[in-house]
Amino acid sequence: MEPDEVVRLRLQAQMLREPRAGSPGTALRRLLAVQAQEFPYARWSLAQRVSSTGRAAVTAADIEQAVADGTVLRTHILRPTWHFVHREDLRWLTALSAPRLHGLNALTYRRTGIDAATAGRTAEVLAGAVAGGHHLTREQLAEELRAAGFEASGLRLAYIIMQAEVSGILASGTPVRSPGGALKQTYAVFDERVPAGPQPAPDREEALAELAFRYFTSRGPATAKDCAGWSGLTVTDVRKGVRLAREARPDALAATMIDGVEHYFAAGGADPGSQAGGTPAPGPRIDLVQCYDEYIMGYFATRHYMGGGAPAFPFAGEPIHVVLLDGRAAGSWRHRLLTDRCELDIRLHDPAAATTGSPLAAAVQEAVDRYAAFTGLPAVRVPSGTKLEGHT
Repeated sequence: MEPDEVVRLRLQAQMLREPRAGSPGTALRRLLAVQAQEFPYARWSLAQRVSSTGRAAVTAADIEQAVADGTVLRTHILRPTWHFVHREDLRWLTALSAPRLHGLNALTYRRTGIDAATAGRTAEVLAGAVAGGHHLTREQLAEELRAAGFEASGLRLAYIIMQAEVSGILASGTPVRSPGGALKQTYAVFDERVPAGPQPAPDREEALAELAFRYFTSRGPATAKDCAGWSGLTVTDVRKGVRLAREARPDALAATMIDGVEHYFAAGGADPGSQAGGTPAPGPRIDLVQCYDEYIMGYFATRHYMGGGAPAFPFAGEPIHVVLLDGRAAGSWRHRLLTDRCELDIRLHDPAAATTGSPLAAAVQEAVDRYAAFTGLPAVRVPSGTKLEGHT
């Protein structure tokens, strides 16, 4: 399989090309988890994967509502870091991930004085504080812990709360607005936000198979090492999951060797002549993706296909999010959300190629227009180097 075909299949599997999902919840269930520590940009990661054909584009407010009502939950899972997870998946995914996550966090637990007894007692305080739909921010949880006699600040507070999340005590609640207008995370009782379903919870082997199936059908072609890096599981567990998934769904996952390494992907997507959704649009396609987007963070061993080294760290005010040109890194971008407009700083590696009237310039403008529809604000592209000090 040639690199161009890998890129095409990944764009399609990731719903950055048609067929896209019918709703944010459907997109999230297909991807299983979406990295979400940059909340304003993570909203876009979900929205841009939902079809707007015959309907209005999904907006930032739509994603915020899904988080508020608990369809989309934002919690520490997998490696661990912040992720969006659908409420129908969080219970089994937490059960699968928890033993390994507690193991990875064990050193920090010890350093911050969170032994088993402390974890148990603080979990009781936290659960009691948010019971009955009484959703609280991190700062409010810290006050509850201090009132109960626990030191709760800095890294220790962060890991007390994470320990409760990983243990299935806390889940995300309905966000609240800060005085400055930004949304703030709140926490709720896990069982209130993630009700147990009528079916028995999957056992570990079933969960491994489900994770492998969902990962490779939404991100393939990819390798076992890619999935291990993304999920926080061992390569051995991933390979076991692939075997079990292929046994349970013999026609669902295909495999191919690339550079001597086996890659898995959704069966039926490998025909180089096929183009889901019909004939591809003429000309180049620009996608603005966050630096933690699943198109980037979904791959740890084979990220080189997209041609960039994201995620990056900000340097001298440079934007860190990624501009894709036909699926490959071609620049960086960021936004500033104001009350009356959205300002976009988009910097291409080859700005001369986007001269006025060129196909690339038109593709950039189309990307700006899509982002405007998402934010619900007029979007303007500002000159590179403009100082963006607002909500970015």
